[in-house]
Amino acid sequence: QVQLVESGGGLVQAGGSLRLSCAASGRTFSSYAMGWFRQAPGKEREFVASISGSGASTYYADAVKGRFTISRNNAKNTEYLQMNSLKPEDTAVYYCVSGTTTVRVSTTAPDYWGQGTQVTVSS
Repeated sequence: QVQLVESGGGLVQAGGSLRLSCAASGRTFSSYAMGWFRQAPGKEREFVASISGSGASTYYADAVKGRFTISRNNAKNTEYLQMNSLKPEDTAVYYCVSGTTTVRVSTTAPDYWGQGTQVTVSS
């Protein structure tokens, strides 16, 4: 059974930084791509970033490119999302996601989801 547990959310001022973590269990972590989605109030969930099983390949939504960095530590079964230059429009619940492929998670409907962690950016 795949389990994804996020941590690291909180309240930050615009221009600040936060780092989210996601601890995964239930299968061989390095064999699967990981990623992040987010859902802002009143909006649909949207893709944020994806990283391949090896960590060599990353992919970002245009809205966060250049500000967010996804990474993973396969020895710790953990992925991260470093968020810099945060904006009020980044306010959302952030979800750790994974799927069944090695290269990239689905940008529409990943198979596995964490419970989410709240990120609030004040202006």
